[in-house]
Amino acid sequence: MGRFLLPILGWFLLLSCLSAFTEAEYMRYKDPKKPLNVRIKDLMSRMTLAEKIGQMTQIERKEATPDVISKYFIGSVLSGGGSVPAPKASPEAWVDLVNGMQKAALSTRLGIPMIYGIDAVHGHNNVYNATIFPHNVGLGVTRDPALIKRIGEATALECRATGIPYAFAPCIAVCRDPRWGRCYESYSEDHTIVQAMTEIIPGLQGDVPPDVKKGVPFVGGKTKVAACAKHFVGDGGTTKGIDENNTVIDSRGLFSIHMPAYHDSIKKGVATVMVSYSSWNGLRMHANRDLVTGYLKNKLKFRGFVISDWEGIDRITDPPGRNYSYSVEAGVGAGIDMIMVPEDFTKFLNELTSQVKKNIIPMSRIDDAVKRILRVKFVMGLFESPLADYSLANQLGSQEHRDLAREAVRKSLVLLKNGESADKPFVPLPKNAKKILVAGSHADNLGRQCGGWTIEWQGVNGNDLTTGTTILNAIKKTVDPTTQVIYNENPDSNYVKTNSFDYAIVVVGEPPYAEMQGDSFNLTIPEPGPTTISSVCGAVKCVVVVISGRPVVLQPYVSYMDALVAAWLPGTEGQGVTDVLFGDYGFTGKLARTWFKTVDQLPMNVGDKHYDPLFPFGFGLTTKPSNRTEFIGLIFGDLEMFSRYYVEGCKDGV
Repeated sequence: MGRFLLPILGWFLLLSCLSAFTEAEYMRYKDPKKPLNVRIKDLMSRMTLAEKIGQMTQIERKEATPDVISKYFIGSVLSGGGSVPAPKASPEAWVDLVNGMQKAALSTRLGIPMIYGIDAVHGHNNVYNATIFPHNVGLGVTRDPALIKRIGEATALECRATGIPYAFAPCIAVCRDPRWGRCYESYSEDHTIVQAMTEIIPGLQGDVPPDVKKGVPFVGGKTKVAACAKHFVGDGGTTKGIDENNTVIDSRGLFSIHMPAYHDSIKKGVATVMVSYSSWNGLRMHANRDLVTGYLKNKLKFRGFVISDWEGIDRITDPPGRNYSYSVEAGVGAGIDMIMVPEDFTKFLNELTSQVKKNIIPMSRIDDAVKRILRVKFVMGLFESPLADYSLANQLGSQEHRDLAREAVRKSLVLLKNGESADKPFVPLPKNAKKILVAGSHADNLGRQCGGWTIEWQGVNGNDLTTGTTILNAIKKTVDPTTQVIYNENPDSNYVKTNSFDYAIVVVGEPPYAEMQGDSFNLTIPEPGPTTISSVCGAVKCVVVVISGRPVVLQPYVSYMDALVAAWLPGTEGQGVTDVLFGDYGFTGKLARTWFKTVDQLPMNVGDKHYDPLFPFGFGLTTKPSNRTEFIGLIFGDLEMFSRYYVEGCKDGV
């Protein structure tokens, strides 16, 4: 009997071993059929401390060699402003760059994909040939959430065309002082407009399905990107508008003005939230545990991950990095999950590892951070489709997206003055004039038209930065073929008087800038802008188009002008400006910011007791199309345009 049992027992043991081996090889986190929480739990149970801390680390592209990514288990890579594979790189070159890094991440023991992020704040603005949309300061003017959602959809496609699945957008700051150099990143001084514009989030990420719980991130497939609501919280309310400064306001003010858009963003499934450099009543936001963990994570039930700004934890101290150990403890302890340490990342890795081993930072805080990061990566589908391909390359700068940007430009323009009276409007301008003058430093300068955060961090002057249409070229395309268009950037008054111009278009404004360098205490248009206005408008009928990231000082020049247009920072599609100047479309924009008389009034926002603006919040003159171009929109499928035209036409008896 025993002779027969021994072989059977041997076979049973062998089958048991094989079964155990097969079970060991099955990894639940790799099974897309498993519930999200099961996958996260399974993966985290397999991770070492080094792998977990690697997931919490985001480094700059220039540091992200394949060896670095695989050795340190790096969880995320970013391109800072101007950080590109090569000048004027093609979408294919971007895809190759991102995939090379992704393959390094996938080669690690657990094969956790990395996530590549970039500042796509008004279109895919780092990338050559991308569609550059108007900056947020102009988009707020439109009061059109559906338009902003379509811009989000287009931006997501252009990001994915380059293999990038994560955009550091939108900025939902409520700028309360235009002296702030980032004010153009804000939709409005009014939080209700900013809240409405969070509709860009479902444009970027997709609409949240009804069965997804509030606070859980959602990204709807390969044509969508993870979004980032920034900068949490109060960054638009700093004293004197100084970047990274202190926002002095009581709790009621913070939660009624600066916080509401975060409620909306979380309802719409935003995947990530970026913390502000600024302070609230003296405490740096990167160290504010009550707001980051207590309010954002616990109260609002945000389940995505919280990311720092560029070297954000370093700036917890003044000067930055003075006490790095404290900065790591305070930042991670506050609830920041992914730390943007673009360059000196090994210092961060070593310090955080040491603090965990010494129980300064509890393991539970590390696990919370990693769980949130993995949740976003699983939701994005990175585990199933980690590598990009070239199939969306044709989406970058597509004509459809440029047409959308052109629509956004014309809807973002605000007509501030139009003739001496309503009975004698100056615009729309006639297309069939014999001879017109175009003047000003911004008339033929695509870089100034696009502003900061375009190709480079601080923006670029000139016309070689990317592809697009300057306002001068748009004018030439719009007027009658027989009209003579003369461009003189800064003519003297004698030149203007002696050349028999029918009228002039003067385009002036601010130079490109971004945060820090963009802070301004005078908010004046730099020379030769004021001189050009005086010389031209003092000698011939003129319309002045102001290109700026915020309201600027206009007195005493308004009286010289026959018409005045706030064009903000319109981006690459200058034809949108001429669409309304020449009457193909009507002016519809209403100020989403108060236009002050003097900087001495600042800060001044609608509702303030000392409110005495040059042009109040909500102001904007309107015009009707001077021809039937809007009607033609029906032929191209623009039903909204046709409906509006038809209703207005019936009212007018047309």
